[in-house]
Amino acid sequence: MYSYIKALHIIFIVTWFSGLFYMVRLFIYNAEAAEKPEPEKTILQQQYRIMIRRLWLIITWPSAIFTLIFGPWVMGMMGALPTWLIIKLGFVVGLYLYHFSLQAIYRQQMKGIFRWSSQQLRIWNEIATIFLVAIVMLVVVKQNMSWAWGLAGLFGFVIILMSAVRIYKTIRTKK
Repeated sequence: MYSYIKALHIIFIVTWFSGLFYMVRLFIYNAEAAEKPEPEKTILQQQYRIMIRRLWLIITWPSAIFTLIFGPWVMGMMGALPTWLIIKLGFVVGLYLYHFSLQAIYRQQMKGIFRWSSQQLRIWNEIATIFLVAIVMLVVVKQNMSWAWGLAGLFGFVIILMSAVRIYKTIRTKK
């Protein structure tokens, strides 16, 4: 039974992350559509609203809920919680806070309010990547990881990721 519950947990983690990654891309495209002239603006925004609503309500939210159901179920079957899992749970809490921040952006964009520029959203999109790397490294490496090197590696990854976003912006603005 444990393997089935764990498999379901992993499946819903994957679909949740897929939703998170694509959701912010849609937010970016929707924000950029707001800057287009009519009638292109209205046509694009109507289509993006449909896509955003369906992705958020049919895939992303249910996946987050099922992840929250199956995760504690797997932990309950494990028994005592090792240190790496407690640290992982800290990142998972951060990921749910990130999810709730996307809920706020979702509500705004559904009302036609665009408080975040496409560049800010591109940077915000990478937060999910950082959580993904941290969580997967903790799950796979577990006790074999040096916490100092793990944090240094994560910090280095963040620097590389943010540098890539900045380089991409430079390339985009030159075109």
